[in-house]
Amino acid sequence: MSGHLINFASPERKVGGEMTNNEESQVKAGEESRQPEIIYCPGCNKLDSFNWLKHLPPEVADNQIVEVRFKNTRKGFYLNVNNLRLETGDIVAVEASPGHDIGRISLTGPLVREQMKKLKVMPSSAELKKVYRKAKPVDLQKWEEAKSLEIPVMLRTRAIAAELKLNMKISDVEYQGDKTKAIFYYIADERVDFRQLIRILADEFKIRVEMRQIGARQEAGRVGGIGSCGRELCCATFITSFSSVTTSHAKYQELSLNPQKLAGQCGKLKCCLNYEFDCYMDAQKSFPPRDIPLELAGKTLYYQKTEVHKGLFWYSTEPGTAMNLVAVPVQRVKEIQEMNRKGVKPELLIDEIPGDKPSESADILGKDSLTRFDTVNSNREGRSRKFHHRKKRKHNQKKDG
Repeated sequence: MSGHLINFASPERKVGGEMTNNEESQVKAGEESRQPEIIYCPGCNKLDSFNWLKHLPPEVADNQIVEVRFKNTRKGFYLNVNNLRLETGDIVAVEASPGHDIGRISLTGPLVREQMKKLKVMPSSAELKKVYRKAKPVDLQKWEEAKSLEIPVMLRTRAIAAELKLNMKISDVEYQGDKTKAIFYYIADERVDFRQLIRILADEFKIRVEMRQIGARQEAGRVGGIGSCGRELCCATFITSFSSVTTSHAKYQELSLNPQKLAGQCGKLKCCLNYEFDCYMDAQKSFPPRDIPLELAGKTLYYQKTEVHKGLFWYSTEPGTAMNLVAVPVQRVKEIQEMNRKGVKPELLIDEIPGDKPSESADILGKDSLTRFDTVNSNREGRSRKFHHRKKRKHNQKKDG
């Protein structure tokens, strides 16, 4: 990932640290400032962390560093220099370069330092930026205005990049909370000279421009979505570092090499192919070679497929077709291969135990046959018919008498 920052700032825009009190005068006297209704739902955000230490007694030192969430998967750690009482979901104004940014508190307490260790972030007070204050209504208004500009700016930037014939895709735009800077996320297969694009964007939108290159997996995590498993994408929920995935991961797990099934929404191989890969590798350490046919007294069997966790090799009599498949335990395959190396061809593929008959499958649906109501209905019809005949006969006898 690379970041490029070009300092093209509009002369009429303020470039500095915290917002001054003069900016609050933007809300006219007598007018009631409208605070946007923003609902925070813990556990429903991208790359959320469950705070399993939140029930511990609070300490002052626990809130010195907090984790702040911005748009999509962007997060950062900030110093609470003013000892504010911050809780998860609070909207705060934090230090940025330049100006300030608006974000939400996503993690507090002792778990923040554990998260920093996991991400290999050094808790140096000199490097960490500061939390200025809790966001005011003016901050929230400007934040909402900035967010409303992101989609139109992204579409316009794509059009400008197409006019300049740049081989890149603008995947997302993120405005800073004070509208003085924007981050343009792009995907490119090769190095792109976007200096002319940055000049045009700075002149047209009057902002500082930062170009940040991301990969296809990072883009899928930022955009989000639902995977083929029916759950939210892993890259949007918990994956922060992406390991390489190859087709050998699918081969070792005996998966069909179908690109449509193995590829995720990013167009790359699914990250979940890595999850059980080590388990499959460990299970196959003791397996015999698969490319050796099994020589029997009357025929030769060829390998077709494996059921790893059941410990079964499937063989057929034809090398290219999966017809007349026979399951052979791994241990028996080892024995036959060892016998073949000694020049011995066994008579039986699987040793049969005398008196051991194959168990017949029970007819589970026998009691629930589709015709199980036929006899009952016929008996009921017969009884009802006899009843009507008897009733009619009694009626006729009374009439004759």
